[in-house]
Amino acid sequence: PPLFFFIYTATTFFYTLSLHDALPILSIGNTLDAFEKDIKISDAPEKTETSWGNPVITQELVDAYIAAGLNIIRIPVTWTGHFGGAPDYTIDGAWLRRVREVVDYAYGRGVYVILNLHHEDWNYPYYENEERACIIMTALWSQLAAEFAGYDEHLIFEGQNEPRKIGTSLEWNGGDEEGWEVVNSTNAAFVKAVRQGTEYNKSRYLMIPGYAANCTVGIRHIDIPDDDRIIISVHAYEPYDFALNTEGRSQWQHDTQMIDSLMTELRERFTGKGIPVIIGEFGAMNKDNEADRAEWVEYYIKAASKAGIRCIWWDNGLFEGEGERFGLFDRHTYKCGYPKVLEGIQKGIE
Repeated sequence: PPLFFFIYTATTFFYTLSLHDALPILSIGNTLDAFEKDIKISDAPEKTETSWGNPVITQELVDAYIAAGLNIIRIPVTWTGHFGGAPDYTIDGAWLRRVREVVDYAYGRGVYVILNLHHEDWNYPYYENEERACIIMTALWSQLAAEFAGYDEHLIFEGQNEPRKIGTSLEWNGGDEEGWEVVNSTNAAFVKAVRQGTEYNKSRYLMIPGYAANCTVGIRHIDIPDDDRIIISVHAYEPYDFALNTEGRSQWQHDTQMIDSLMTELRERFTGKGIPVIIGEFGAMNKDNEADRAEWVEYYIKAASKAGIRCIWWDNGLFEGEGERFGLFDRHTYKCGYPKVLEGIQKGIE
């Protein structure tokens, strides 16, 4: 029988999706969010898209995800390098057309799409940068809202990815008062820009993060706009030593403490009060430990589901090497590289 995906609001489900036998829910990372400083705005979009080693996204790849039962595709996009200067900050037409083409690969098949701003270099959360960041946030999202105005609730906008003080001691530790306040300010600018748009922008769901999308301190300092269609975005690779630390352990050891604590806090702060949450990035990297990862992901998703939370695997296309090996689907063969992990995802939803 089909599975069903529910995320609750205070009085109703905000969407109900019929699924197939399996449920991979993932991001197509390290593609449209890739960037290189020597690539110019006038360059062809594929020069950016393939700059981190992945092939271009194709309809066939998206169809393979859908055939596997996927019902949400998160499309991270870096806009830095693809828009002009003040005062209009006009997005390059070729880049916007390419992004829309990729969105349509999934949207045209009737699945849900999350579109965001990803590795940006203008939204750093400092008071001295707040005004400029809000201006650019407004300019970019006003253009995107206009471009996708006719797309219904199958398209979700995610205002920004992990806004943080890059390269400082505060980058990943949950931030400080300045960081929290500026992230809240730029989130508010995003929501206002979209809501001032036309058609479905008046009612589509909008995702906002706390500082760095942090799953501990950051989630305690999110100002939620007065809007009943806001989703909280959180990134959580727990436990860190198993899931994200490249030098960490390969055995899960049934270490559930951090997962349980996170889901309890997210339920108490948000979902238990009718505020939806999506863990927009999670996963456990490959350490030649597929069986452990399969058991881990089943537990993780079950714990999240009990808290009314949906999770999106960070698939960056990377299977080997020294980096963060979160690849799940091979983008050349369109096959799942780790069927046990995929099975664990399915079992987690059952």
